[in-house]
Amino acid sequence: MELESILQFIQNKNILVTGATGFLAKIFVEKILRVQPNVKKLYLLLRAADTKSATQRLHNEIIGKDLFRVLREKWGAGMNSIVSEKLTLVPGDISFEDLGLKDSNLREEMLSQIDVIVNLAASTNFDERYDVALGINTLGAKHVLNFAKQCVKLKVLVHVSTAYVCGEKDGLLLENPYHMGETLNGTSGLDIDNEIRQVQEKHRELRAEGLTEEAITSALKDFGLKRLVKIVTSVC
Repeated sequence: MELESILQFIQNKNILVTGATGFLAKIFVEKILRVQPNVKKLYLLLRAADTKSATQRLHNEIIGKDLFRVLREKWGAGMNSIVSEKLTLVPGDISFEDLGLKDSNLREEMLSQIDVIVNLAASTNFDERYDVALGINTLGAKHVLNFAKQCVKLKVLVHVSTAYVCGEKDGLLLENPYHMGETLNGTSGLDIDNEIRQVQEKHRELRAEGLTEEAITSALKDFGLKRLVKIVTSVC
């Protein structure tokens, strides 16, 4: 799709962006505001306890960054009013159903108004706790999809995977659609339900042992690495 057609498509559209403080999301938000000022509204999902905390993250981690310098120079004194008009902060967490939204009025507004969802939320920490990684990168994508199915005006759902999703395969990577359970090498795929059960059982065991939160975090990181080795070994 050419840039001009994209700009035309998103004109007067309401767009939900998850992972709004992430590297790609910040670039995406700045680009939209700069090249298509006629976008109707950007709903920015941020992990925050409330709107006040979300506002602090917006200024400290997004629009306060040097990336937005061009827009600050362009809009000058009108920057704050434009931000208030175009950006709606959504305190939440994709690790939970309904994206962890606590404001029922905001939730209903989003379900009735959102035209496009761009899921950019992910943990790219290779040393992440296994339960946290599953919650964000796996269940998070599922929760975004379930939320999208409720959006009555939705036209497009874009899910952005990490750069490592294609593995180390050489050559041309075709964008062929894969059906549930299919993998690149034709072997059986990851049993997500089993992994969730495994990590929940492990978490309960660690809690029962009376370990500190720090010790539990360390143990769940090690557990994730062991599960990875077992999974990779089973499909190779």
